[in-house]
Amino acid sequence: MSAAPLPPGLPVLLRVSVAVVLGDWSLLRELRLAAGPGFPDVTWREAVLQTHLFAGFPRLVEAFGVLDEAGGLGTPGATELAPPRDEAADIEAGYHFFEQVYGHRAPRVRAMLEGYHPEWAGWVLGHAYGRVLTRPGIPAAERELLAVVCLAALGQDRQLAGHARGAVRCGAAPAALVAALDTVADLLSPDSLARARRVLDTFGVVEEPPA
Repeated sequence: MSAAPLPPGLPVLLRVSVAVVLGDWSLLRELRLAAGPGFPDVTWREAVLQTHLFAGFPRLVEAFGVLDEAGGLGTPGATELAPPRDEAADIEAGYHFFEQVYGHRAPRVRAMLEGYHPEWAGWVLGHAYGRVLTRPGIPAAERELLAVVCLAALGQDRQLAGHARGAVRCGAAPAALVAALDTVADLLSPDSLARARRVLDTFGVVEEPPA
């Protein structure tokens, strides 16, 4: 599987995301200071917001502090401020995207989440998918590529496989998975990088549902 060009602006967002997930504040500061004219823009703000799904709230609070000291992320536009919605609407919106990511596996994965804890599936669908991953500002395929590099950095092979398939289902070329990983390869440990490459080689394609 050969690498393919990534959309303009995405490579830096991939590196920003991994810097936050790994807590590499020197790199994050460097990336912010190197931002060219017109940046940071909505794509930066959305990529940084999304990282809390992988890095957790404490790390993202720290990241915001680092970015603020280096010049901030700019002022969110009106379209970035989501109108109030109820939990049921969030879960419904989230499940539509969840189905896009997981395909024919979606009901089984949802049942698994519900089996872990009665509240957990609602949190995943309503918050992660319904309020974060479906936000405007970054196309779904690019959001999934950001998820892929974050999960690769964390060594979460099982979820990496799911989101690798999800990226392709959302419109990313399989070769873009390789390109995304190559973009952050120097930031990952040798073990994490090798494991991620094996996952992409095996699962970076869309599997058809059984007949």
